Amino acid sequence: MTSTKMFEQDLPTPEPETPCRPRQPYRFSTLCATVENPSQKDQFGSSSVPIYQTATFKGVGGQYDYTRSGNPTRSHLEHHLAKISSATHAFAVSSGMAALDTILRMLKPGDEVIAGDDLYGGTNRILTYLKTHGGVAVHHVDTTKPDTLLPYINPEKTAMVLLESPTNPLLKIVDLARIAADIKERAPNAVIVVDNTMMSPYLQRPLEHGADIVYDSATKYLSGHHDLMAGVITCNRDDLAKQMGFIINAAGNALTPFDCFLLLRGSKTLAIRMDRQQATSMLVAQMLDRLGFKVHYPGLAEHPNRDVHERIADGYGAVLSFTTGDKALSERIVGATRLWGISVSFGCVNSLISMPCVMSHASIDPATRAARGLPEDLIRLCVGIEDPADLLDDLERALLEAGAITLTAGGDSHQRYVRTIPSEGTAISRAVQKLAFNESVGYTTECNEDREWFVSAPGKVILFGEHAVVHGVTAVAASVDLRCYGVTTPRHDGKVSVHFIDIDSFRQEWEADELPWDAVTPVRVGDFHSDTLDHKLVDAITTRALSPEVLAKPSARQACIAFLYMYMIMAHGGNRPSFNFSARATLPVGAGLGSSASFSVCAATALLLLYSRIQLPAQPAPTTHGHVHVSHGGRRAIPPALAEEVNRWAFVSEKILHGNPSGVDNSVAVFGGALSYTRPGFGRKAGMIPIQGFKSLKFLLTDSRVPRNTKQLVAGVAATKEQEPEFVNGLLSAIQDISDEAQRALADPQLSRQTLLSALSALIDENHDHLVKLGVSHPSLESIRSKTASPPYTLSTKLTGAGGGGCAVTLIPDDLSEFNLRELMAALSGDGFVPYLTSVGGSGLGILSPYNQPQPLATPPETPHEGEAGTGAVELLRDTFAGKATADLSAWADSLGRWLFV
Repeated sequence: MTSTKMFEQDLPTPEPETPCRPRQPYRFSTLCATVENPSQKDQFGSSSVPIYQTATFKGVGGQYDYTRSGNPTRSHLEHHLAKISSATHAFAVSSGMAALDTILRMLKPGDEVIAGDDLYGGTNRILTYLKTHGGVAVHHVDTTKPDTLLPYINPEKTAMVLLESPTNPLLKIVDLARIAADIKERAPNAVIVVDNTMMSPYLQRPLEHGADIVYDSATKYLSGHHDLMAGVITCNRDDLAKQMGFIINAAGNALTPFDCFLLLRGSKTLAIRMDRQQATSMLVAQMLDRLGFKVHYPGLAEHPNRDVHERIADGYGAVLSFTTGDKALSERIVGATRLWGISVSFGCVNSLISMPCVMSHASIDPATRAARGLPEDLIRLCVGIEDPADLLDDLERALLEAGAITLTAGGDSHQRYVRTIPSEGTAISRAVQKLAFNESVGYTTECNEDREWFVSAPGKVILFGEHAVVHGVTAVAASVDLRCYGVTTPRHDGKVSVHFIDIDSFRQEWEADELPWDAVTPVRVGDFHSDTLDHKLVDAITTRALSPEVLAKPSARQACIAFLYMYMIMAHGGNRPSFNFSARATLPVGAGLGSSASFSVCAATALLLLYSRIQLPAQPAPTTHGHVHVSHGGRRAIPPALAEEVNRWAFVSEKILHGNPSGVDNSVAVFGGALSYTRPGFGRKAGMIPIQGFKSLKFLLTDSRVPRNTKQLVAGVAATKEQEPEFVNGLLSAIQDISDEAQRALADPQLSRQTLLSALSALIDENHDHLVKLGVSHPSLESIRSKTASPPYTLSTKLTGAGGGGCAVTLIPDDLSEFNLRELMAALSGDGFVPYLTSVGGSGLGILSPYNQPQPLATPPETPHEGEAGTGAVELLRDTFAGKATADLSAWADSLGRWLFV
């Protein structure tokens, strides 16, 4: 590609010498070198624009009065920049980020921005700030695929679309013209903004392709010497120019006169510099490609969307990047260069080398970088104007010194350099997938989808504070050693299906592509789900994805909605996994022991793994001569960041299942143990506090087998509170006192065992009495309570969970004989109840480790139809999982290999 095409514009050029031979419009390099502003002729005829180094101008009513508002040197510069950018308006500000800040200040709370997922680190940083503090929603999408923007376009809310092409630092190509047309058709009021820093006006002028605003970090190519900081904004719309002009004047970030002079001088050589820089860049890219490195450069024949780039740009630019397969190797290469300066930025006459993930893009957290496909081992080269032979020689020597290449004899007996590490796809996949978890080795999305995942989560018992927790009272809860389990199995047929074994062995499947994707506003990797559900998506799933038969089964219906909601809203990069999700529990379903929360945790974890939104940590180093590895049986193997991400999504599922959950159930199911939980928004310090001392206590859980409606019970208490606020608030205050007393008792190491048990028994009775007054008990629960309180047992029992049926929890003291305990359990069973003897405070979320499993997990080319046996040599987990007796399920799961727990 060359840059000699005619530059069409109507700005003035010198008058023709004779009427018989009119002049043609000047070409770009001539426009760069020729600074002409007919409206501002210098009174002395200077050949270089003077520096008006003054803060103020004398007189009244003149064109200039204060340099913050305007300066002749800046006016000359802005006229020149508009001329070479196909623009009517141009503004020069103090930096590229100041340019972007000026543009973003036109947004208001409630607006939505669509941006690329491969952005300059500073751009990502300011967008994150705007999202967090400015009330602006930001959607990061893969802009190299124009169709991925369509689900995010909202005619009323989409205010701005922010694009880069090529992107920095992966040199992805974006079809600016097509995206601009799509946006204008669907959201006419949206402003299309393009960061053109990588190309400069010499190689690409986005205003010609439908952009409304273009900005450059003029520190780079426009200046070319890295001796000033500057940003440039260009546009053709008078309304946008008026807004930005006001902001620049009000904020005072216009470029100083001296820097305007430097930028004007640097821009004159833009064309000749870039011709040299991109010619050398092609030589560097070809050398690295020939050696076998993965090279990102639009000039290479195999570069993705190269045809798009050639349609919208006049050259390939002077930035390229490549991967080595190993972060440490990349660091050695960068450190071994001599002529290539180690520095951030680009566009200088001097060549630069850097590692974006530890330099320019370090402000993007590692998990988000990995999710967006930004390799940790990536090296970026910014080519200058040095002699190409010197640059190639210096880079070759650095590769050799670092051990990336070696000298060997070829078949023709001539020595040549060859790469010394495996090609991409082996070692490189390790570097690409490293996340924030101590540089752990992860799995690609495809790998995650092509294996079975086995997850589990415990149930919970709320000992103090149920119902009251919804209204801000502290709840005391603990995990129980009854668990829900979930298994994902690949299908490879474009369908997604569920099998809810405990809900009458309910089965349902969907064609993944036929789900209501048009109703989805995905939550991008690294972003949080909003505090409110997307009711548009919930309604679309309910009305368009669920059959009348499913809608007629309330439990299955809500579970399907929660599952599909997370499956669809987590989707990113066009990936729609085809798999089956089976779930069952050793917990009684609907008994108030958190079965829905443990289901939510299992479903959320499975989907997060399939979408590679979470990654498991690497195996710990084994015991060696110089290192001792202490085995914890998988406990605490799942890092807090992963657990917190699962908990956020499980809470989303709980909102679908219960409407207004407290958040304590899913928190216990994820983190396990025992904790106090206070819901935010009620004036008390919110959050979770771990509680010690539960593991030594035994409880009897008794399922009344009476179904209950949690939403209705919670709503009933809220209605009573509204009608009788003084009465209900008094009960809530008393329950808070109970929770506080229980926490103090459990945390006191000096309290005797007998005193602790007596105190907890009394608090249990007191708490139950208050719940009866709130109207959430049930005759079946009172019958259980009466049975356990009768001689010879005399035990304290209370309802747990929402009440209205469900479960009761009974504290088992040390002096209750084994005979009496068995007798009590038999008596309860004889009355039609189901008792469970359990300990509390055990592990939370569990994931069967993919490392060193005693039996391999199946990845067949095609999954058999539901109920059919697999044809491969390895039995699918799903088949055994569905057929195991409930009493044997936990032991079987434990026998499969090492589990990783929170």
